[in-house]
Amino acid sequence: MKKHILVISQYFYPEQFRINDICLEWVKRGYNVTVITGIPNYPQGKYFEGYGLFKKRKENYKGINIIRIPLIPRGNSSIMLALNYISFVVSGFFWMLFTSIKADYVYIFEVSPMTQALPGIWYSKKNKIPCYIYVQDLWPENFEILSGIKNKFVINMVGKMVDYIYSNCTKIFTTSRSFITSIVNRGVSKDKIEYWPQYAEDFYKPLKKKHVSEIPNDNSFNIIFTGNIGTSQGLDILPEVAFKLKKYGLDHKVRFNIVGDGRYKDTLVDLVKLNNVSDMFNFIPKQPPTKIPEMIAASDAALLCLKDNPLFSMTIPAKLQSYMACGIPVIASSNGETNRIIKEASAGVFSDAGDAQKLAENIVLLSKLPANQLDKLGENARNYYENNFNKQELLNKMDKYFS
Repeated sequence: MKKHILVISQYFYPEQFRINDICLEWVKRGYNVTVITGIPNYPQGKYFEGYGLFKKRKENYKGINIIRIPLIPRGNSSIMLALNYISFVVSGFFWMLFTSIKADYVYIFEVSPMTQALPGIWYSKKNKIPCYIYVQDLWPENFEILSGIKNKFVINMVGKMVDYIYSNCTKIFTTSRSFITSIVNRGVSKDKIEYWPQYAEDFYKPLKKKHVSEIPNDNSFNIIFTGNIGTSQGLDILPEVAFKLKKYGLDHKVRFNIVGDGRYKDTLVDLVKLNNVSDMFNFIPKQPPTKIPEMIAASDAALLCLKDNPLFSMTIPAKLQSYMACGIPVIASSNGETNRIIKEASAGVFSDAGDAQKLAENIVLLSKLPANQLDKLGENARNYYENNFNKQELLNKMDKYFS
């Protein structure tokens, strides 16, 4: 008889996170899966239509039992974001005290905030069951960047919380090999940590190139960016890059197709107008995940961009796997792990995060390549994905911890 996995994730369907697919795969494999999550509000900062404090608090999604505990929506300010984080923990504490659910394992899907792990830790301690955490954002480093708080007392308090979480987890999985060193440096045994990279959902695959209505079908070199438009993505360099590209006098236009939503989007739109490069940008509203591969197939290259920060050099963003699974050349403005993978795979071009000049030069270089060479870069990306991020192999690896 398969086991009952209790998943703790502040974000879950209809919010677009990879934990949705992981849980669906576990259900297919015969596990009983219950997810403790919040009321969906990411990234817009307000409750999704049809959801609320008194609406759809319990739901079954394709065999997954979802329990939504009360939380304050993220809003658009740092105060609202802090209340959002705290409210999930408080609600989770009371849920843990009174729940009658009996699970065999706790699995924490940790993207920021790491505070969301606490209800899972408390539940596992109370019920004396194994607790696994999948670390995608390093804290307190990520907290410091997102909040801008430098106060040593506050950072030390967050650090103590992180140490408490790590010490009470049975196993720690990381999306990046570089994370292992950072976690070991916090006094955690290396034997407790395992690299488990992200995979892309099955619908991310190479498709035949064809026109989609959202992307103009002209002679432009179309670069696509998909996902959250936040400050961490470092997209503020794009208007400067576009301005530089205009000076190169290419025989065709370069267009940045920015697909998605986020807290930084309005600012980016304003920057584009300020730099008089609106003709080189196409802002497309957030799309269903299943539509993204079609839009990638209609593009010539995919952009991955991150802020210049030591933490982000250790991070492998989930969109890298999505791009590579679709077999498209990747243009990266990043450091560290992301650049290493693109270089190993011969899957595109990369430059240091924040280097607008080099990014512009790389785009010119890629845009001048003949179609067969671009196709080869895309093939390399897909082959590397199959050899390093194979979904079934990764899930098989995780299965041994649920036996």
